[in-house]
Amino acid sequence: MISGERYASVPREPIFTFPDRAPNGYCGALDAAGKEARTGAAKPNRRRLGDMMSDQTILVTGAAGFIGFHTARRLLAEGRNVVGLDNLNCYYDPALKQARLDILRQASRFSFVQTDLADRASMDRLFAKHRFPAVIHLAAQAGVRHSIDNPHAYADANLEGFLNVLEGCRHHQCRHLIYASSSSVYGANTKLPFSVKDNVDRPISLYAATKKANELMAHCYSHLYRVPTTGLRFFTVYGPWGRPDMAIFLFTRAIIAGEPIKLFNHGKMRRDFTYVDDVARVILPLLDHVPQGDAQAAGAPARIYNVGNHRPEQLMHVVAVLEKELGVEAVKEMLPMQPGDVMETFADIDDLARDVGFAPRTSIEDGIRGFVAWYRDHYGLTAKV
Repeated sequence: MISGERYASVPREPIFTFPDRAPNGYCGALDAAGKEARTGAAKPNRRRLGDMMSDQTILVTGAAGFIGFHTARRLLAEGRNVVGLDNLNCYYDPALKQARLDILRQASRFSFVQTDLADRASMDRLFAKHRFPAVIHLAAQAGVRHSIDNPHAYADANLEGFLNVLEGCRHHQCRHLIYASSSSVYGANTKLPFSVKDNVDRPISLYAATKKANELMAHCYSHLYRVPTTGLRFFTVYGPWGRPDMAIFLFTRAIIAGEPIKLFNHGKMRRDFTYVDDVARVILPLLDHVPQGDAQAAGAPARIYNVGNHRPEQLMHVVAVLEKELGVEAVKEMLPMQPGDVMETFADIDDLARDVGFAPRTSIEDGIRGFVAWYRDHYGLTAKV
């Protein structure tokens, strides 16, 4: 159980500062003047990773982000060599990203590269230097609601940036690319649970559209260049070191501060909340489960999985569990549905269970207990407020 787990202490003050304002809502200039993509690369034998994975370097993009941090830490704990990539943008508090990164840097097998996915020349140099046998691509411009106000940030990171990752894998003999998709691709689908076999051609946010585009782009590279790709549709991931823009983090911060929590659709929503340790735990066995090409993918070595808890939770129940853990009743502000939001998510995880034995272990009660324990420790709150 996670309830007694302790997390490493980190600095509570920012390590460095960022500009207050940046184009398109994120930091870092994008260099579009990279060299032209090469063509005609030889097709390597990509089907056997085997023991190679234990002594060669794996690239984890978004390593200072939430899921990327947990994934990199688990790889390092298993003795893998990891290059972490992140642009450390200011979509949310860069001090939290730096604190995660400080923990990863304690491992001698970890090295870090700060660059932007959309910097084509830098990405090509990185792939040429390391020739990664596997890539775990978790970097992206996240957030459904943010995409409404800052669409260009999503085109830059999620489309141009993902293309640069695909090109790096194509030209430098990557044997397996695992990449983050999202449950948002299901849009306003009403058939439950959501299955990877469902039609997802009607996204209701630009963020979802970019994630669906990633799946199509990956399939194309699998078909044309035989690059094995595995896409993971994550369902509302939460837990220690989480993103401050996600519901459980937002609610915790507001409840402690005595501020109202915003409950859209008057709280009548259900989400398939998935604990981050369960997510990181399944990514590692997927590294060696390389797609071979089957009828479902029209012969291309490409697969897509749902990664969820397979148990939707009522939003009001989640709030009640948080109130219990924090010892404070929330001030609730009931609001109508937001543009781009959905009523319910529910993951069909049968394919993932069949292929790698995925079985989520963490209840919402244990998961929130683990998150609150980390939050108190990280922000210096030693007792229930």
